[in-house]
Amino acid sequence: MTGNPLAAERLDRLGAGLAAPRSSLHDPEGFGEVFDAHFAEIHGYAAKRLGPDAASDVASQTFLEAFRNRDRYDPARANVRAWLYGIATNLIGKHRRSEVRGLRARARLGPAPAEEGHADRVDARVSAEGLRGRLAGAIARLSDGERDVLLLVALADLTHEEVAAALDVPYGTVGSRLSRARKKVREALGGTNPMREGDGDHG
Repeated sequence: MTGNPLAAERLDRLGAGLAAPRSSLHDPEGFGEVFDAHFAEIHGYAAKRLGPDAASDVASQTFLEAFRNRDRYDPARANVRAWLYGIATNLIGKHRRSEVRGLRARARLGPAPAEEGHADRVDARVSAEGLRGRLAGAIARLSDGERDVLLLVALADLTHEEVAAALDVPYGTVGSRLSRARKKVREALGGTNPMREGDGDHG
């Protein structure tokens, strides 16, 4: 996790990590705890998918929508982090064409450093600034659902259960989409494994 560790620790200490969105119904300023704990992480996720220009707008809109819909947040269904990633991913979905164009453009830049070697993990290179070559092209060719699942696992390190909650899809759908995405990317990279098969299936 790359959010604000001090703010996240404070949420845990207050016992508000799960209840904070709904508790802020009566204390709107309390939502600031959620913002402080997670804004940097959500912004980074948006930047890696869409580039820095769109990241601030997506991150800001994510928290605006979260605040407006905080009465709908159900801690039994998803933790705050997965809930926010779901909102962010939906907003990123409005930029599908831009994201795919960016990936295709980076695919034309040539191989990224060490791309020809063993690609044990994809997340180290999945960024708007560093993703290049066949990996970028392979991710661009994934379906929207496959791309979302792969990048939530690779970039956000969400578990299958968290991805299912974030995207509002069945748990089994996450596994099947991730399996297809890994297979397609692995084939595009000449058989190297872009992610350890256990990644995203913890917790």
